[in-house]
Amino acid sequence: MCAFDHRSFAGHEAVTFAHDPATGLHAIIAIHSTALGPAAGGCRMSSYPSADAAIDDVLRLSRGMTYKNAIADLPLGGGKSVIIGDPASDKKPALLEAFARAVDGLGGCYYAAEDMGIGLADVQAMARVTRYVAGRHTGSAASGDPSPVTARGVFLGLRLAVLRKLGRDSLDGVRVAVQGLGNVGLNLCRKLRAAGATLAVTDVRASAINFAVTELGAEPVAPDAIIDSDVDVFAPCAGGAVLTPETIARLKAPIVAGAANNQLLDDDCGEQLRQRDILYMPDYVINGGGIINVAAEIAGRYDPSWVEHKLQRLMATLNAIVTDADRTGLPTNILADRMAERRIASAEQCRAA
Repeated sequence: MCAFDHRSFAGHEAVTFAHDPATGLHAIIAIHSTALGPAAGGCRMSSYPSADAAIDDVLRLSRGMTYKNAIADLPLGGGKSVIIGDPASDKKPALLEAFARAVDGLGGCYYAAEDMGIGLADVQAMARVTRYVAGRHTGSAASGDPSPVTARGVFLGLRLAVLRKLGRDSLDGVRVAVQGLGNVGLNLCRKLRAAGATLAVTDVRASAINFAVTELGAEPVAPDAIIDSDVDVFAPCAGGAVLTPETIARLKAPIVAGAANNQLLDDDCGEQLRQRDILYMPDYVINGGGIINVAAEIAGRYDPSWVEHKLQRLMATLNAIVTDADRTGLPTNILADRMAERRIASAEQCRAA
């Protein structure tokens, strides 16, 4: 065990709370599983409304990373970290270094990477203190920004969904509503537009919407109306839990395929999507490109051809999940979970032997 065992966090191996009075650091590092290897997952910085909200987020995200790494067939377990604070005003080099010391104290049980509120420069600052970070832009095995690889995987998965659900082998004229124009969402929009898709976009930042309208010819949509868009594909690329019983009932798109983590409020929402005949591409499968990119760096031998090979294998796995859903009538999220759980269980058995 790499940190103290917290009995109230059922299913997690360890949860570490990091506090540094000198810098104001308040952070949580959650290690869900190391059955497949050291835990890996991004560090998120956000102004959470409460400590409980931060804990809930990091626990959900770390569990999701276990499944994401397993489904991508990576030698990594699942972990995640959050720094509580406003990245626009609270993020300082000393705070990042204090967080990095907390990561370093785990002795390699957890590797941090970028996530919402934490960028490439921040990861590089952490790397001055600990070697247990990935997504660096300098160094012998540096993998750089994982966002373009995440976006490429989502693009490939979305294209697969259009083929499987709509019978169309081209994205020319396909209408896609993109919720969230961060690094991944905007990269995805560029790829979709280049492939001939038409875009409806939203973001909490008016400047991001204006950029997509001006540069990509996208249609602007208010944040609370994007779910109602009359499109072929809804691509959530912002926060989690966007697919709830209420929002699913409003969906007009026959496909959901996006980059956001934890898109479903709960597992039952996958069944609700299936009942509405909406093809849901499980989030932690379709958005696994970034962690594949990071995994190459953690292995110490970044190789773009290995990353692309793994990404293509992940798309084959995604296609197999859709095929199994057609055959069994089960929701795609449940089938993805079962596949990931089999791989995790097999690793746990080998570790116990």
